[in-house]
Amino acid sequence: MKRPFCTWEDDTLVLNILGTPNAKRDAIGKVKGHQLCVSVTAVPRAGRATDHMVRFLAEEFGVSISDIEVVFGRMNVNKQLRIKAPKRLPSVIGQLDLC
Repeated sequence: MKRPFCTWEDDTLVLNILGTPNAKRDAIGKVKGHQLCVSVTAVPRAGRATDHMVRFLAEEFGVSISDIEVVFGRMNVNKQLRIKAPKRLPSVIGQLDLC
């Protein structure tokens, strides 16, 4: 059975992410294996790309930056994030109906 890229723990969405720094634009992409691809324009230096990704995803999910916790992967492309009480789901997640 395929592992999902996201799960719910009460009102918290847990996302497994494959990050791509130095992209042309910030974007939420397709699901690859058990990870959601997320591209950001920031450089992968001293956690800047992860910080940029958190700001981008906070806007996409309609939450404040403090509502997103980086569980692991701050300095790695493989990440897990916890998003507390997202107000909206980006279309790629809503379309897949996997969470």
